[in-house]
Amino acid sequence: MLTISLCMIVKNEECIIERCLDSVQHLVDEINIIDTGSTDRTKDIVRSYTSRIFDFTWCDDFSKARNFSFQQATKDYIFWLDADDVITTEHQHKLLQLKKSLYPNVDAVSMEYYVTMDADGCVESSEKRFRLVKRARNFQWQGAVHEYLDVSGQLYHSDIAVTHLPRKSDVHRNIRIYERLKKEGHPFSARDTFHYANELKNHQRFLEAINHYNSFLDSTLGSTDNNIQACLNLADCHQQLHDSKQATQAVLQSLLYDRPRPETCCRIGHFFMEQLKNKEAIYWYSQALQQPIEQTMAIHKHAYSTWLPHLQLSLLYNRLRLYENAHQHNEEARKYKPNDQRIVDNRKYLLSQLKK
Repeated sequence: MLTISLCMIVKNEECIIERCLDSVQHLVDEINIIDTGSTDRTKDIVRSYTSRIFDFTWCDDFSKARNFSFQQATKDYIFWLDADDVITTEHQHKLLQLKKSLYPNVDAVSMEYYVTMDADGCVESSEKRFRLVKRARNFQWQGAVHEYLDVSGQLYHSDIAVTHLPRKSDVHRNIRIYERLKKEGHPFSARDTFHYANELKNHQRFLEAINHYNSFLDSTLGSTDNNIQACLNLADCHQQLHDSKQATQAVLQSLLYDRPRPETCCRIGHFFMEQLKNKEAIYWYSQALQQPIEQTMAIHKHAYSTWLPHLQLSLLYNRLRLYENAHQHNEEARKYKPNDQRIVDNRKYLLSQLKK
């Protein structure tokens, strides 16, 4: 059976570090905690789990910190988590089985990352990340912010999931790092430009975000997934600036990079729905449900391929007074969001129409 080193970088995590370590300590053979300057009880809490605590002077570079953490590992494979991550009981069992059965020629294992959860505990957005990597391959992290692990070789995509349970954090940290790098003349890769544009958008600096999204797309160096997401984010920025024409063009631009993704279909459906072009809207929302979910490393926003198109189709069929169709789609939406008040109210209304 393979052995695993857990590697984490932490700072002031006293409120959540136990939750994380409790969920994983029995699955790994070594715990390495890299502290980047905690001033709370983080280190004291961690000492009850491991003596392997290392100090790292924070330098506004996540990759340097993560690469340092990997250097402390001594076991066959390295597993990384953040302090606000947990592994639920179901996925603890899956990871244990993987530990027993993984072929030693596998270089890296991807796992689902449940990024956000709704009020009912259902996954809202997720993405794949390479979580378990062979130490001997010496894979390196790249990028000061929104860092990624550069892996290659024999890759295995598992169905194990890590759940993100975030606490309040410094929302300005990432953009501060990018702007310091920019001021110092640090060259931005296409990926850096994309993520910097995302930070600008999140800080409501929409004109600057638009310029950087366009620069990213003009470079033609982005991945397919990032190109599509840049177009959709670009549409959001234009919409915030009340430029619906440019917003629509940005959504349509995403079709240049791949077949329509569910989010693109829903956005086009919304465009027709607002114009009361019901049949055209029905076509596009139906397409959202028919598109296969791409097995990529990109963010998957579950609403666009599940309850949202069903709810919109219900509303559209109601417009056409096709109440049976409307009810069927509302029931499909209810399977995903049983407590959503819009769906609950819509169900009462449609049942009353069907009784007439």
